[in-house]
Amino acid sequence: MAKVIIIGAGGVGRVVAHKCAQVPEVFSDILLASRTESKCKEIAQSIPNRTIKTAQIDAENVSEMVTLFNSYKPDIVINVALPYQDLFIMDACLEAGVHYLDTANYEPKNEAKFEYSWQWAYADKFKEKNLTAILGCGFDPGQTQIYTAYAAKHYFDEMHYLDIVDCNGGDHGKAFATNFNPEINIREITQKGKFWKNGDWVETEPHEIMVPLKYPNIGVRNSYVMYHEELESLVKNFPTLKQARFWMTFGDEYLTHLRVIQNIGMASIEPILYKGVEIVPLQFLKETLPKPETLGENYTGKTSIGCRIKGIKDGKEKTFYIWNNCSHQAAYNETGAQGVSYTTGVPAMLGALMLLTDKWKKPGVFNVEEFDPDPFMEKIGSYGLPWQIEENIDLELPY
Repeated sequence: MAKVIIIGAGGVGRVVAHKCAQVPEVFSDILLASRTESKCKEIAQSIPNRTIKTAQIDAENVSEMVTLFNSYKPDIVINVALPYQDLFIMDACLEAGVHYLDTANYEPKNEAKFEYSWQWAYADKFKEKNLTAILGCGFDPGQTQIYTAYAAKHYFDEMHYLDIVDCNGGDHGKAFATNFNPEINIREITQKGKFWKNGDWVETEPHEIMVPLKYPNIGVRNSYVMYHEELESLVKNFPTLKQARFWMTFGDEYLTHLRVIQNIGMASIEPILYKGVEIVPLQFLKETLPKPETLGENYTGKTSIGCRIKGIKDGKEKTFYIWNNCSHQAAYNETGAQGVSYTTGVPAMLGALMLLTDKWKKPGVFNVEEFDPDPFMEKIGSYGLPWQIEENIDLELPY
């Protein structure tokens, strides 16, 4: 029996609240906090048969968060706020003596840079307080790393090539929309690509490398190499990897809209003056785009996210593909959120459950692949994200 505070009331926060509420034997008390408490109250009212407390909180105000934490006395804080708020929330957890979990690594507000170094630097602080911080426990990052750890433990003597493949085969019916926070999403996908090869990082132009890949029960989709944060920790924790890449699907219409947004300066994070008021173009654009949490009702199709791995087992070359397909409509019917939010929120709940039941509990700061994958893999299917495996198949990828 544990108390949990969830910070963030977007689509992922909705899913985390719903999924925690479904496990009352672990999450006995739930508080949902956000800058806009009305969003928290709306989510709380959508959850039957559980009382969800709510609060207004500024996730960049450490003292305000510490006051809330000391008053409510949570066992864990699940951070599904914005990535540039991570360090503030970690500071508040340290001061209040609370375990921490997030779904995306820290990035500075004024620079589109994704790097774990800032959060890894907190390791000694969390050790000294005998607290656990779990980083990146969504799907990617998150479940893809747990898939990799599971493959390393049970299917390979050495993994040499890792390709994380992320396909959204769904259709929300909008001309242009992002599946999670537009500001974070557009910053992420417009930066240069990067992948690991032979002990070093290889940089690419955005969307420079494309391969058509076939996704189970979806079909062939154009898949592009981009940089994603879990690569940084995976190549550190699995040093036999000769190459590690991340691929994401984008439709032609989406990329056309994205190029226009960049060409007219609306993807910029540099402040400009508009009628005497300083605004950030990307933050202004965010306010004009459909909110990700509103996309679910008419969303059709599925996501397909997984890992394609090549390596050695018993002296022989082996290939391995592990993945999950998630229905947008099924996710919406259960939680009121679309599949991208669902695939992020469910692992966040289960990661917190792993900590609270002492399966993943040790002092310090850890990426999810540093824990035993087995107890997580045993439960994730029953909580809504079943996985499938194929061995010794054509992985369709250039090496």
